[in-house]
Amino acid sequence: MPSPRSGSTHTGVEPWNVKITAKTIRQVSVVCFIAWVASVYDFTLFGTLLPVIAEDFGWSVAESAAINTYATIGVFIVALSVGTIIDRMGRKKALMVLMLGGAVASGLTGAAIGAVSLVIIRSFSGFSMSEEVVNAVYLNEMYKEAKSKGLMYSLVQGGWPVGALVSAGLSALTLPLIGWRWSFVVAAVLSIIVVVLASRLPESPTFAAMQEVRRRRAAGDTAGAQALADEHDLEEAAHHATGLKDVFTPELRWHTTCLSLAWFFNWFAIQIFSVLGTTILVEAKDVSFENALIILVLSNAVGFVGYVSHGWLGDRIGRKWTVVLGWIAGGLVSLAMLLGPGNAAFIIPLYALTLFFLTGPYAALLFYMGESFPPQVRGMGANVAHVMAPLGGVAGSGLFTILLTAGVDTGLAAIITGTGGLILSALCMAGTRTIHDAHQKSTVFA
Repeated sequence: MPSPRSGSTHTGVEPWNVKITAKTIRQVSVVCFIAWVASVYDFTLFGTLLPVIAEDFGWSVAESAAINTYATIGVFIVALSVGTIIDRMGRKKALMVLMLGGAVASGLTGAAIGAVSLVIIRSFSGFSMSEEVVNAVYLNEMYKEAKSKGLMYSLVQGGWPVGALVSAGLSALTLPLIGWRWSFVVAAVLSIIVVVLASRLPESPTFAAMQEVRRRRAAGDTAGAQALADEHDLEEAAHHATGLKDVFTPELRWHTTCLSLAWFFNWFAIQIFSVLGTTILVEAKDVSFENALIILVLSNAVGFVGYVSHGWLGDRIGRKWTVVLGWIAGGLVSLAMLLGPGNAAFIIPLYALTLFFLTGPYAALLFYMGESFPPQVRGMGANVAHVMAPLGGVAGSGLFTILLTAGVDTGLAAIITGTGGLILSALCMAGTRTIHDAHQKSTVFA
């Protein structure tokens, strides 16, 4: 006997059977893009303004790096809950919850009164920083039948350089007018706008199907549950609540480990060349803070092209190897930049290329994460790897702090931590699963 309808939409169509149109995909893509811009805006704003914040509180470079390390530990702790939120609450609600958490972190940063309060407040940015995990899971399911999905996703993930660009650009323009504290209030307002926009999005049909499969099983309709699971390519494990052990089964253990280590080591480089970019340029290359902001703006503009380029390439040669080759190239370019002369004609193009090859591959990486795990553990699997980012940030920032405290030159410390982490992450990525996409070499919506 067929199962009665559960949770039908206002049109009478079950949410797991709702047709995903090109209009729906555009709507979801735009909101997810804005959400990622807002998240990155806040995240990189902290690193961009850290030299100014440090000067206001009287911290040395080593002390500010240590505070960034402690804050990143808090980010890691908060981010641990994200996988469960995505797989239990759903993709849409998770997006709203994470952006609300980011808004709180942004708004309260401007009210910090010292190191301790700043570390506690910045810990909650772990929610907004994990927004890209929601994007990876949500868009993977919404783009299920689309072609050139990697290129499409790259435009959304391109919110990283756009957010960093907005962060550096607005900082350069408004910092003299409103100060660093009010700059974070602006970031909070942007996050709240995203929450409102996200409330109008549809839920992923895949997640809706997972919920209905569980409901049918609980009601004793085993046959109906299995039929729906088969229809949506859900595996048998979809009937129970997912946990950490489900991404460390014999089939997924090596993949999960390699992917997690790739994130871990790559965030050594993210800390050095992106989050602490102004510090590196000022201290290692003797660039003024004002000029460092300008370089960040120009470099992140090039970085956006890097996202689109790597997203396009991933559709053709595979996302895994796109990431590996990009990070190896980034390691070589960053080494040349740090060892070369300190004039602008040399630094600007090489710093831009470093971000091109460091952040650009994330357009392929994030979408790869979504497709490399089965639907029922997609949120958990993506988040297990993703939470290694703040952990890698802690280790990278900690190593950088130790080297500076020991008297190591800032440039050499950046090479050991940033360039070394970038190369190691590429080697770990090479050990992950190879996913074959039947839609490669196609045109969007063709």
